[in-house]
Amino acid sequence: MPPSWTIAQIPSQIGKRYLITGANSGIGYQAALELARRGATILLACRDRAKGEQALNRLHSEADAPGSMAAAAELILLDLASLASIRTVADDLLARHLALDGLINNAGVMAPTHRLETADGFELQFGTNVLGHFALTCRLLPALELAPSARVVTVSSVAHKRGKLNFADIESRQSYSPMGAYQQSKLADLMFAFELERRLRTLGTNVTSIAVHPGVAQSALFKIGSSQGLAAIAEKFVAATIGLTMNSDVEGALPTLFAATATEAQGGGYYGPQGFQELRGGDVGPAKIAKPALDQRAQQQLWNICEESTGCTLP
Repeated sequence: MPPSWTIAQIPSQIGKRYLITGANSGIGYQAALELARRGATILLACRDRAKGEQALNRLHSEADAPGSMAAAAELILLDLASLASIRTVADDLLARHLALDGLINNAGVMAPTHRLETADGFELQFGTNVLGHFALTCRLLPALELAPSARVVTVSSVAHKRGKLNFADIESRQSYSPMGAYQQSKLADLMFAFELERRLRTLGTNVTSIAVHPGVAQSALFKIGSSQGLAAIAEKFVAATIGLTMNSDVEGALPTLFAATATEAQGGGYYGPQGFQELRGGDVGPAKIAKPALDQRAQQQLWNICEESTGCTLP
């Protein structure tokens, strides 16, 4: 792998189609923008129509250069906290016989101060970050298989290193910790990506699974706005500090773009920035993996929980 992979090395994406969750802001938007600039058709999967339309207009404005082709992009209304919404979106895309060259599982919820639930009654972070992307991936596999060589890119986090899968209380019903639940969800995302790759290889499919993390990047995750009083002040301080000292959302998107497009990216790989403690940096390379994430028995147990919770399986 080149020591300093950059956005400039992204090959032409003409003829390719990507669905990106949480594409209206932050890392998801920057990944969509760079792929669109290189000719890809982008499906911006967003929960909020107004924010999605704003992002779509912004993408056209920023991606369309004088004398170049207009960016091809479409807004997809998707709520990852609703299995019904996921089913509707997947059914629609499959009915349109659209091939997907890439599914970028980017959207996420981070550390609401109180335990919240999805439309289906799951703890919000586990239900959105893990179960939502699990269901979407499984339902869209037929569309991915229509492409010559498709990739599923799942965004984890350096926070996975502090995560622990509490199978006895995986939805934090007995005890809820905002960051603990987030760390667990990011560990689960990484384990899902590894188990997905193993199962895809067993199926003999043309789809590969790759995991990434952005370091600590300025994004909407740090603007959740659920805190009050001193907690709200602290939240704003953290966001401002990250903006000054850590990756921008543009830099944070580099590992995602590498995993989605680089020939050097390997199925089953996990990539991130190479700066101090993997928190930032313009270089992309193999990321450090916490030992629990490599536990294959736990990966399989997690997969079984996801299947039972969502009613989704690989075809």
